[in-house]
Amino acid sequence: MLNKANEASDMISKHIKDDHVIRIISHNDADGLSAAGVIANAIREEGGQFHTTILSRLKPENVKELSKEKYKLFIFSDMGSANLKLINKFKSEVIIADHHQVDDTESEDHIIHVNPHLYGIDGSKELSGAGSSYLSIRNLGDGENNKKHIAPLALVGAFGDMQFNNGFIGANELIVEDGKEFGNLEIHQDLKIVSKNQEPLYKSLAYTLNPAMSGLTGDLEGSMGFLEKIGISYGIKFTDLEDEEKDVLKDELIKVNPDIFGSIYSVPKENPVLRNLEEYSYILDACGKNKKTGLGLSIAFGERGEALDAALNLQKKYRDQLIKGMEWIKREGAVQMDFIQYMYSEDKVLKSVMGTISSVGIAAEILDSDKPILSMARMHNDVKVSGRTTREMIEKGVDLGKVLHDSSLSFGGQGGGHDIAAGAMIPYKEMDNFLNLVNDMVEHQIENN
Repeated sequence: MLNKANEASDMISKHIKDDHVIRIISHNDADGLSAAGVIANAIREEGGQFHTTILSRLKPENVKELSKEKYKLFIFSDMGSANLKLINKFKSEVIIADHHQVDDTESEDHIIHVNPHLYGIDGSKELSGAGSSYLSIRNLGDGENNKKHIAPLALVGAFGDMQFNNGFIGANELIVEDGKEFGNLEIHQDLKIVSKNQEPLYKSLAYTLNPAMSGLTGDLEGSMGFLEKIGISYGIKFTDLEDEEKDVLKDELIKVNPDIFGSIYSVPKENPVLRNLEEYSYILDACGKNKKTGLGLSIAFGERGEALDAALNLQKKYRDQLIKGMEWIKREGAVQMDFIQYMYSEDKVLKSVMGTISSVGIAAEILDSDKPILSMARMHNDVKVSGRTTREMIEKGVDLGKVLHDSSLSFGGQGGGHDIAAGAMIPYKEMDNFLNLVNDMVEHQIENN
């Protein structure tokens, strides 16, 4: 895969030297925004020009419209592998830097396809879209370290796609080593609660999604009660606690979830709000979920000041939405079928957080972890589906990416993703039939594992 990624670097370098504007198309989540940032920063450093578009999903009509544009090089980051048949028809050169599941389509000679699945590497946990993008620009430029200083931004994407699980594995390890070798990535052990400098402690606990803490994550009252019970003021910030109080808090939180104390990946010279790479990913995610992708991109490009202030306000709004979503799933629960469970809402606020609250709901033991969860939101005549499951269910044979891809096609929809997290768009009128088919397909996967 590194050889293929080096080919991508060479292709980008050639187009920069020819003074071509490079067309970048990327996804709107934290991984996609990081991926676009990785590529754009590298091109800019080499004196190149680029034009970036961020999409919520790459529809066939998007690909057809892009094919008419007069650019010499297109780069699809964190998307594109599922659209290879159409992208093969481009007359321009193309780089696809993706990590989603691939089909049997072979890429044409003018396309460089950088995807871990093509090399037996699991793109759901070993390399993100930002990671594939980073490998594709890693050898741009002169010098021993090339673009290794961009490695932390690639890890922001990996955090955004929940690839950190008590450490990074696979190709992500190479990116970690690059950051450490360059000297701008540090790893230390600490409590993994968020916004230690910004929020009162009870909010820091309630806003901490990874790892989720049963009774605390998404629960402001539960977090207040927990802190009162252990004798710590819930209104104080973590950074203002006495060392003794920090020790008490650490010991009590470890009882709730031992994973709450672990490795923190940080860039020490970064703005304090973005220093922790996982928290950086949450800020980009909030921009994407609130349809302010230009703001997310500007931060990935290095803007701070007013842009960061605006993003933090968005994050506050997004966190309020998540709290509302967690309260909703605690109150309503999920509808149970034999092999899956699902939630449905037409609420405007809940629509933007359905996928996140599904993952957190399972991790925080609010939802049944023994069944994949489908979260569905009405979008006019269609339904947007976010599917989530656990590593334990994958070991039993579940592959949500394949299920949602195949089932959505049966109803004229579109879907796909990873084994652990996937999405789809289907006609609203087919929702019940779709659910029944997904239930049957998951049953088939488990029974034939």
